[in-house]
Amino acid sequence: MHINLLVQGEPDVSPLTITSQYSTKTDEEIFANQVAMVKNKLDRNLKININECITLYSAFIVSEIHNGKTTEQIQENAPNLLSPEQVMIGVPETLRKMSFKLTLDDATVRLVVLDTPICISDYILRSA
Repeated sequence: MHINLLVQGEPDVSPLTITSQYSTKTDEEIFANQVAMVKNKLDRNLKININECITLYSAFIVSEIHNGKTTEQIQENAPNLLSPEQVMIGVPETLRKMSFKLTLDDATVRLVVLDTPICISDYILRSA
């Protein structure tokens, strides 16, 4: 499997491009271990960072595709994956739009675009 990801955050920041390839069984095991570590952190009520969020969303999309879900169903369900309280400050704003282009083992290409996958809180800093 091959994943190309384009992450767009704040309008004044350049987009981030990440390419991942899981071509061997060992690669897939390493990826599965990364996902397990992120889920373990969430189970312990620890906040996760941008890279851990990307790992979790990548695993979610791959799992949903293997379960036969349509792109629309994946886009509908993705915002339920993480809440703003589960991630570090600034992560929802940094991950405003995530465009996944997945090339599966059978050469099928799927494009999944997540707009605001993590709800952006309306918070105001004010003096006490």
